[in-house]
Amino acid sequence: MPTNTIAKVPLLDLRAQYDTIRTEIDAAVKGVFESCRFIGGPEVASLEQEVARYSQTAHAVACASGTDAILLSLWALGIGPGDEVICPTYTFFATAGTIANNGATPVFVDVDPKTYNLDLHLLEKAITPRTKAVVAVSLFGQCADIPAIKAICDKHQLWLIEDAAQSIGSEWEGKRSGSMCDFGTFSFFPSKNLGGAGDGGMIVTNNAELAEKARLLCNHGAKPKYHHSVVGTNSRLDALQAALLRVKLRHLDRWSEGRAKNAALYNKLFEGSKVGTPHHDPRTRHIYNQYVIRVPRREELKKHLAERNIGCEVYYPVPLHLQKCFAHLGGKPGDMPVSEAAANETLALPIYPELTEDMIRHVAQTVRDFVEG
Repeated sequence: MPTNTIAKVPLLDLRAQYDTIRTEIDAAVKGVFESCRFIGGPEVASLEQEVARYSQTAHAVACASGTDAILLSLWALGIGPGDEVICPTYTFFATAGTIANNGATPVFVDVDPKTYNLDLHLLEKAITPRTKAVVAVSLFGQCADIPAIKAICDKHQLWLIEDAAQSIGSEWEGKRSGSMCDFGTFSFFPSKNLGGAGDGGMIVTNNAELAEKARLLCNHGAKPKYHHSVVGTNSRLDALQAALLRVKLRHLDRWSEGRAKNAALYNKLFEGSKVGTPHHDPRTRHIYNQYVIRVPRREELKKHLAERNIGCEVYYPVPLHLQKCFAHLGGKPGDMPVSEAAANETLALPIYPELTEDMIRHVAQTVRDFVEG
């Protein structure tokens, strides 16, 4: 099919995904309704076991969202008022919002210009006597150098949480995202590689004591029922979400491989152009939750693509140190130059596994026409 006959390429097409697994999903949902076990139960317990196994961890605790996964992890570690927690400034808001919601102070650091993950050279400089933890983000589906970050944390006796919301199944030298730190946190937001039909999240850890603390906090601190050893909250994953996520988990590696294949084609099609393609650290398995290019005149390109019915998105237009709600921390333009430049120049293109080769060629050619024209 000539690329000029393609009318529309959405940023994400969940209908196309659903059509490939409709029978399995419908059966899983029906099974939950037949059981009438909508909160907790065997579907949630089985998903926890399967995600733990998939992530190479000993324990997994389901919760209501990826945001709650970070929030509860910080809570379980005793992070609160007077504490500082280091995190990157170029990331989704939840990374720092959860720190603030626990009463602690986020301390922002800049990111590596290639991977957009935490800049290791800046991490140690940001540590103070008040620092209690680091939240490292594995952004866009590429695992951060968690072993190196963990070594710094161990040296300074700090907790380490990996915000792996976008990186379930990604790896660093064969070790899965979420498995190399005190807590790993996943999001099942519908747009993720493993996405639900609404919000959902998971906490993973190899520490049994930390897992038990997180589990208590997810369920009002109750064990057994109506007996509360701590004050927790209600952050449970519904059985319906667990059932469909169990179906999707069986297909996740195939989908991630499809995304990587699509990324490789994009890379080939952008060769020799002025389009900056994603850096893939050879030590990682990149799952391409997003395929993020870098271009001058980003906003003009975004408009150009929208006019041609090609989906795209900016992740993220305002670094966290420049967000209004964190103005009291004193961040100002120029403080984090790598993140600020990325916020102005990066653009995510469609990468989902159901894309056809013609669709990818159409997107790439449209981008090249603009950049080179």
